[in-house]
Amino acid sequence: MTFEYVLFDVDLPAERIATLGALLDANERERAATFRFERDRNRFIARRGLLREELARRTGCAADEIAMAISEHGKPYLPDAPHLRFSLSHSAGRGLCAFSLETEIGCDIEALNPTHARLDIAERFFAPDEVTALTALPRDQWLEGFYNCWTRKEAYVKALGLGLLYPLNSFAVSLDPAQPACLLRGEPRCSMSSVDVNSGFCGAVVTLDP
Repeated sequence: MTFEYVLFDVDLPAERIATLGALLDANERERAATFRFERDRNRFIARRGLLREELARRTGCAADEIAMAISEHGKPYLPDAPHLRFSLSHSAGRGLCAFSLETEIGCDIEALNPTHARLDIAERFFAPDEVTALTALPRDQWLEGFYNCWTRKEAYVKALGLGLLYPLNSFAVSLDPAQPACLLRGEPRCSMSSVDVNSGFCGAVVTLDP
């Protein structure tokens, strides 16, 4: 399924943050004000403002006039441009946006953090067959395999738009770095892709089959 994605930095100069902040609506400005630390507040402003710029390019609307709404389960959408589906993710100073004109889409980006790539976390959040596949990997592929699984599952759930209502152990994804990204078990079916998000990060995009 055809999609586009954009990778960006969210640690930006103060002048750029101010420009992006002027694009936010009242609700986004209120949310930005709730962040205790300036870095977190500026990162929020950056990713929301950059998303608005990307949506403006694709809709022809002014970035500060784009109306975004939230579905019952927390998935953002455009009431005035329902044909354009999008997803936004961020981690450790990097952001990822993915867009589709054909079907629902989800994306996820994660910084590769060895302290989080643990067996107990995998056993808590992954399906049993995913844990088996992960433990079968050579130790030097564990980190990549863990985050392949994590980002693909997150992107799939975000594409569904059901959040935590969709049990993470009810579906399984590929995770072996030598194998292509795909949904091994679960419904609905989808197209799943790893995306190049630079060294030190892992990213995935999922589009649901029509």
